[in-house]
Amino acid sequence: MEIVVVIGAIAVSVLVFTLMLKVVKATLQTALVVAVVLLVLQLAFGIGPGTIVEQIQQWIPGQGTPNS
Repeated sequence: MEIVVVIGAIAVSVLVFTLMLKVVKATLQTALVVAVVLLVLQLAFGIGPGTIVEQIQQWIPGQGTPNS
């Protein structure tokens, strides 16, 4: 019976580790894409990250300045 518990624990550990690797990979890919987009905006158009954040805050209700 003890071997079944060990095998089950190993299986769960492998599944959790695999899931964590997928999450980290997706996070790093997203961060890289955002960094490239911000770099292109900065170099091509002179639009900095602060300008982007201000625009996003205007889109979120209750944030930034009102659109009136």
